[in-house]
Amino acid sequence: MLVEEIMIQDVITLAPTDTIAEALHLLDTYKIRHIPIVNHAHHIVGIISDRDIRDASPSILNPSSQSTELSEPIHRIMQKNVITAHPLDFVEDVANVFYENQIGCIPVTQENRLIGVVTERDLLRSFIQLTGSHKPGSHIEVKVKNQAGVLSDVTAIFGQHRTNILSVLVYPHKDDRYKVLVFRVQTFNPLSIINDLRDHGYEVIWPKPLESTL
Repeated sequence: MLVEEIMIQDVITLAPTDTIAEALHLLDTYKIRHIPIVNHAHHIVGIISDRDIRDASPSILNPSSQSTELSEPIHRIMQKNVITAHPLDFVEDVANVFYENQIGCIPVTQENRLIGVVTERDLLRSFIQLTGSHKPGSHIEVKVKNQAGVLSDVTAIFGQHRTNILSVLVYPHKDDRYKVLVFRVQTFNPLSIINDLRDHGYEVIWPKPLESTL
């Protein structure tokens, strides 16, 4: 999945000379948390967050203060070292950038012009779509040897049961000799598949086998 598939294209922006009060109004009106700052050529020159605005706003504990902070220009508080993405970047690579830099929004640029933004919410929505968790079905985890061809062997068993696979994820196992295949399948009764997997020698680690009551 590419960034251009999940990014927001209708981006609300401000100029560096706009005021903090204007930024506060936009954040409140459109219920957003970040605003890219662009110049006359629509090149990204900064970004502000709701946290930046809160830090710059006068304290409500001092109502007698006639502070002029909100009339200050945005460039006084904006973050200038902006991390950007390209529309053809992979979503998983951008997710790693979010994690490594602890940020909540990345502007998307093409030929130095702002064309969209990606937020944490967009990443979460794409993760839900990739895993198929928004669709009814069953979750199956299979421990397999970490070797070529094993995925096709396991999926062949699902094919024999004519069960539609909504998503497949591969996770590392604590033992490097193995990996974990995570399937979401379009059935509410996967028992026959699970039994078949075990009959073929695969360890199904979820659902866990029912313990004997004897």
